[in-house]
Amino acid sequence: MSDLQERLDFANQAALDVQPFILEYFQNPDLEVIRKGDDSPVTVADKGAEERIRDAIAAKFPDDGILGEEFDEVPGSNSYRWVLDPIDGTKPFVRGVPLFGTLIGLERDGKCVLGVSRFPGLNEVVYGAEGLGAWWIRGDGSKRRAKVSEISSPDEALLCTANPRRWTDRSMKEAFELFNTDYRLTRGWADCYGHMLVATGRAEVMIDPVMSLWDAAALLPIVKEAGGSFVTWAGEERADGGDGISVNAALKEDVLRRLG
Repeated sequence: MSDLQERLDFANQAALDVQPFILEYFQNPDLEVIRKGDDSPVTVADKGAEERIRDAIAAKFPDDGILGEEFDEVPGSNSYRWVLDPIDGTKPFVRGVPLFGTLIGLERDGKCVLGVSRFPGLNEVVYGAEGLGAWWIRGDGSKRRAKVSEISSPDEALLCTANPRRWTDRSMKEAFELFNTDYRLTRGWADCYGHMLVATGRAEVMIDPVMSLWDAAALLPIVKEAGGSFVTWAGEERADGGDGISVNAALKEDVLRRLG
C-alpha cells in the first residue's frame, strides 16, 4: 500500500468516526454559537471534531504536520501536512441545514494531493487522491466513480455560489448578474457542498468569492481527480489563493473569461 493510499483510507475513517460526535450537536436547540474575531460562528462541535481528528492523526502519523481552522498549526518533520476544516459551513450547521461538511485535506511538499469531504447530515462522502481517482458513496451504498459532467453550454448548466453579497464586496455584481442571465440555473448551494456537486456531475460550476486554505485544500484533489478543475478566479490551480472555482472541463474557459 502506498503512503497516499494509506492516508486516504485513514482520512476516510477519521471523517466517519467523527460524524456521530458532530450529529450530537446538529439541530440541537441548546447548541451555543460563539462569534470569532472575524464575526464567523464557531461551536463546540467545530472544536471537538477538530480535536478528535488531530488526535487520530498524531497517533497514526506523528511526523505529519497539521493545520486546522480552530487551533494552532503543529509543524511536521516530513513532507506531509494535513489541512482540516471540521465543519465547513458552520452557518448552515447552526441553522439545522444538512449541507455542511467535514473536510480533511493533505499536502505533500506543499501540493494538495488528497481530500475527503464528508457530509454528516446526509451520510454521504466524496473523496480522492492524486493518481487514485475520485469516489462517491451515499449512505451504506457501494462506491462509484465521481466524475464531472460533460455539459458545455451555459444555457444547460447549473451554477452554484456563496452569499451574493460577497460578489458585491468584490465589485463583481455585474459579473454575477451575467452568470444569472446566461446560465440555466443559479443556486446558493455554498461551501464544500457546492464544490462536491461539481465533482459528482450534479452541477457544472461552483464559484466561491472568499476561501481559506482549510476550505479548499481537500476540494482541489477531489475535483481534479473527477476530471474537473479547482482554480482561483485568476485561473491558478492552488488552494491558498483566497477564492476558488470548481468547474467541469467544458466550461472552465467560459467561467474564467467572465471573471477576467
